Amino acid sequence: MRAVRLDQPLTLDGNLDEPVYLNVFPVDGLIQQEPNEGAPATEDTDLWVLFDERNVYIAARCWDSQADQIMANEMRRDNFGLYQNDNFAVVLDTFYDRRNAFVFHTNPLGGLMDAQLIDENLFNLDWDGVWDVRTKRFEKGWTLEMAIPFKSLRYQGGGPQVWGINVRRILRSKNEFTHITRIPQSWGQRGVLKMSSAATLVGLEAPHGSKSIQLTPYVKGDVNTDLEATPTVENEIDGEVGFDFKWGLTRNLVFDFTYNTDFAEVEVDEEQVNLTRFSLFFPEKRDFFLEGQGIFSFGVEGGRGTLPPPNVPVIFFSRQIGLQGGLSVPIVAGTRLTGRAGAYSLGFLQMRTEEFPLANAAETDFTVVRLKRDLFQRSNLGVIFTRRSPGRDGTGENLVYGIDTDLALSADTRVHAYYAKSETPGLDGIDESYRGRLNYAGDRYGLELEYMRVGPDFNPGVGFVGREDFDRAYATFRFSPRPQWWRAVRRLNFRGTFDYITDTEGTLETRIGQVGFLVEFENSDRTEIGFQRELEFLPEPFEISDGIVLPSGTYRFQEIFYRYLMGPHRKIAGNFFFVAGTFWNGERIGAGYDGRVGLAERLSLEPGIQYNRVELVEGNFTTKLFTARVNYTFTPRIFLSALLQYNSTNETVGANVRFRWEFQPGSDLFVVYTDGRDILQPGFPSMLNRTFVVKLTKLVRF
Repeated sequence: MRAVRLDQPLTLDGNLDEPVYLNVFPVDGLIQQEPNEGAPATEDTDLWVLFDERNVYIAARCWDSQADQIMANEMRRDNFGLYQNDNFAVVLDTFYDRRNAFVFHTNPLGGLMDAQLIDENLFNLDWDGVWDVRTKRFEKGWTLEMAIPFKSLRYQGGGPQVWGINVRRILRSKNEFTHITRIPQSWGQRGVLKMSSAATLVGLEAPHGSKSIQLTPYVKGDVNTDLEATPTVENEIDGEVGFDFKWGLTRNLVFDFTYNTDFAEVEVDEEQVNLTRFSLFFPEKRDFFLEGQGIFSFGVEGGRGTLPPPNVPVIFFSRQIGLQGGLSVPIVAGTRLTGRAGAYSLGFLQMRTEEFPLANAAETDFTVVRLKRDLFQRSNLGVIFTRRSPGRDGTGENLVYGIDTDLALSADTRVHAYYAKSETPGLDGIDESYRGRLNYAGDRYGLELEYMRVGPDFNPGVGFVGREDFDRAYATFRFSPRPQWWRAVRRLNFRGTFDYITDTEGTLETRIGQVGFLVEFENSDRTEIGFQRELEFLPEPFEISDGIVLPSGTYRFQEIFYRYLMGPHRKIAGNFFFVAGTFWNGERIGAGYDGRVGLAERLSLEPGIQYNRVELVEGNFTTKLFTARVNYTFTPRIFLSALLQYNSTNETVGANVRFRWEFQPGSDLFVVYTDGRDILQPGFPSMLNRTFVVKLTKLVRF
């Protein structure tokens, strides 16, 4: 593709009525990935790449012969529901290294979603760039115009550029995915990220300019009530000021400094039900730590968002900073350096938190150093170092060293491996962890083989370990034919897995065998049924619910599960599931729904229901989890969201109401109300805590 220079800035309105659209022929002829790999798109898409001294512009006219069936019901920024709509995405490989890129999405309502791609493998949806988009409908489809400032991107020095580029269009009415270049079906929904198969963009000239500097100060006022604190707090008024400073040392390296960091605008964690004896993982939600998350990721493969693979320890888990014992610990200041230098990706993070007796937290320094070296076309080798001083117990210091690699043996075959070792005063046993994983992800066949160890004294002080002291052998095989004789079905999926876990002395603790059969329909619905047999050894008694303790010993149980996933084109979409069978020394029945109900173009309800009825020899119990999120989007940059949660495990009900107005790109007004209540008391649920916050941030660019 060739970019075209503009003599004057584009009027960003989505109308495509400037002379350039008549004088410059568009690029067209997108190619199907789904449902028919390599076939021409069934609907035309016209593309232009334009630029001036400040911005890169992406414009498109998306023709649709069934325009009345265009799916568009989400406008909230960075909400995954936008991807479930008719969707347009552009991916820019600004270094032309065929592996790293910036990703920008929009839909017919003008919603914004952006991300960073690392090594054609890790996808960080939490990166937020400063950019804008406008869309318009017409009787035969919809149009869009994106403006992406050069200051929001990293690239080689100014002047003539050669970038990689790909575009993906999703037609939800046909469940059709199309790209500029041919993308293998085996890549599935990640196909647009395959930069090694992307097109080449020429003709672009980027400004040399000065080093990018931006300052984002904030001011916050809040009113707090906490009746569980000692002493109690009632209607305490407080205020804070602070700032984030960002300096582009080069076009490739960015230095960040944060002072008196505050995260009052962040949505509360979603409740989870835990029927296992291991810790639950709650993902990071704070913007400062989400940015650059992909660079600091260690020892895991991509495509899993913010959740680590099962049982894999997280060497750097940013929630260890500023959070302890369920309480927020004040962050004094912090610095971060991220970016690229030639074939190297590097990340450095240094943070300090205050002493906070209420959470039993001492003044603590956190250090993380990450370095990766590109290998071959799509592989890398990296090292990591973390330090926490003092350690979690308030004494000594905790150190972790690690090395990892991600090797792309072919387009569909990757090998992941890591080795990490910790140093903690008083822990002198096996303090290492390692993992090797082979993944073949073809379209028709798939295979995963893995071996992993986590030593009993492996202790990443700035990380997360859900399960300790184990050796794991894991294998899964998949057969996924595409039956041409079954018109309603796009793909079948037969899967078998085997999981074998012992402690590091060789005692069998977990053995799981599972088979599953999934059907993917042409209309994007999916249904799955499966059977699982499990052995669990409890080395010590386990309290699975209040007052119900399972004695140590070996347990064998099995279950059948079923789920139905309704496609995003439906007014009521989401995932229904049902599970039943034996459980420990008794029985379990579980059911639930998690999804989205479109009430209107701007109004949606996201209900979540989980129910488990467990009958054991030691006693019976029931868990009920209810969540309901109501969203109203005024514009793509103004929305109101309310989250209500009830968890029968702790008998609490919580509410979190958030209003966000991005009044300028990068500048926000937040109004947040949070309320937690105890429902055990008779009458109206009694208050446990309550917070009302108003926070204003302003982006200033130099």
